[in-house]
Amino acid sequence: MGERSFNIPASRYLDALRRNGVDHFVAVPDWVQLGLHVRLEHGVEGLALVRCSNEDQAVCVSAGLRIAGKRPITVVQNQGLYACINTIRAVGLDASLPIVFLVGQFGREFSNFGQDPALSTRNAVRLLEPVLTALGVRFWRLEDESDLKHVDEAFAYADKESRPAALIVGAPTGWN
Repeated sequence: MGERSFNIPASRYLDALRRNGVDHFVAVPDWVQLGLHVRLEHGVEGLALVRCSNEDQAVCVSAGLRIAGKRPITVVQNQGLYACINTIRAVGLDASLPIVFLVGQFGREFSNFGQDPALSTRNAVRLLEPVLTALGVRFWRLEDESDLKHVDEAFAYADKESRPAALIVGAPTGWN
C-alpha cells in the first residue's frame, strides 16, 4: 500500500467544480490554494475568475451571482473566513443563500496533514471547524483526491437547504 498523498491537483479540483456546474471562481488570494489560483489566472474555459479585495466582498459578489442564477464557488483561507463571519451570517444564513466556500487551511503543520485539525497547535487551523459548527455551516474536509466527492455533497446540501456550505482544503493544492 502506497503512502497517502495530501496534494490534490488543481486539475482534479477543476473537474469537481465543472461537474457541479460552477461558472464563477470568486476569490481572495489564498496561499494554500495557489496552484488552483494560478491555473485560473491562465484561463479556464467556462469558469470566470472574479478577484475580490476582501472576504466580505467575495461573499457579497457570490450572493449576487447566486441571485442572478449563476453558480459561484467562494474561495478564501481560514483567516479570511474568520474576518467575514458577520457577512456569512447576514448574507448566507439570514438571507438563506446557498454560498459554497472553498476554505484553505493556512498555517496547518505538515505533521497535521491527515490528522484531526483539532490537534493542530495553531489557532487558525484548530478553530475553523468549531467556528463553522457554531455558525451552523456544514463542512467537509478535502484531504486527498478521494474526498473530492464532497464537492458534490456540499453543492447538493447548499442547494437543498438554501444555506452556506464549506469545503476545507487541508493541504496545498497541486500544480497540475
